[in-house]
Amino acid sequence: MKSSDIFINMVRFVVLVFIQVLILNNINLAGFINPYLYIIFILLYPLDGNKGLLIFLSFLLGLSIDIFEDSGGVHAAACAFIAYIRPVILKYSFGVSYEYNNVKIKKADPMERFTYIASLVFMHHFIMFALEIFSFDHILLLLKSTLFSGIFSIVLIICTLLLFNKKVK
Repeated sequence: MKSSDIFINMVRFVVLVFIQVLILNNINLAGFINPYLYIIFILLYPLDGNKGLLIFLSFLLGLSIDIFEDSGGVHAAACAFIAYIRPVILKYSFGVSYEYNNVKIKKADPMERFTYIASLVFMHHFIMFALEIFSFDHILLLLKSTLFSGIFSIVLIICTLLLFNKKVK
């Protein structure tokens, strides 16, 4: 990983934590729909980066959100899980391109990119809400929260990617 990638990821980490804590945690639609933009850090982490470092940074990212939200580690667990499972999802989403290390997420086919984003977002949300609710009595709330917060987060992530996508000639 180049030094410019390290700097970009450090800035991205800090900015996403502040945006999530100061703005997005205050959005609560219909009592159970919350956007979680900070996942974009894990999604955009360089493919050639250290995978152990990604898991550690993802845990720190989730822990940072947990500290501000006082949520007991659910974000840290969900982030560490999706960072761990990310290579499998990359292979599933991008296929042979990922195996030959020529995937550029920002330049990828829109359907492949959507599959990648949606898979990780729904896994993150399901684990996070399952740990937060932690009861089979509220399985409908778990599924409803996962589905609607996931859709809202996916739309927000895709809009953010489109907004900050550099035009390549």
